[in-house]
Amino acid sequence: MKPPDKKLNTNRPTSRPADQWEDSAEEIWPSYSKQDIEALKALNPRLFTNSRSWYVILMQIGITLVLSFFFFIFVGSPDNSVYTYSALVGGSIGFLPSTLFLLRLELAKASNKNKSAGTYLSALVSGELLKIVLTVLLFIAFAIKLPDLKWVPLLVAYVVTLKCYLLAWFWK
Repeated sequence: MKPPDKKLNTNRPTSRPADQWEDSAEEIWPSYSKQDIEALKALNPRLFTNSRSWYVILMQIGITLVLSFFFFIFVGSPDNSVYTYSALVGGSIGFLPSTLFLLRLELAKASNKNKSAGTYLSALVSGELLKIVLTVLLFIAFAIKLPDLKWVPLLVAYVVTLKCYLLAWFWK
């Protein structure tokens, strides 16, 4: 039995010798000069700003306060201040490490005289490590020091403050 004739897809990339990969990379990924980047910044400067990071932190603080107020108003128990305080603690665990992470990146950007990508990348990785360690330490410290915290408002406030990053993507 003879297999049916199929048309070959000629749009597929074919295998190339190793010396041709350098030429093809330039075709696929264009390189921009400093003048090109400055022209792109002039066309749409909003894409090149970092001020959104601080807006995310402010939004996290605002949502923490709104959730704390929500738990203060709508919890019908006589100890609603514990729920309010728990929501404040959960939101704080959400935005304090993020603030330190952002400060770490701002310091790296300000002190990086030669503008090498490696030093900024190391600041990014060390800042993220600092953020993770501080988050874990804050959870442990608040659990040990304040055993009367209510975990539901704490975790709700923590998760909602983390979702502010998702809102920042939609705003862009």
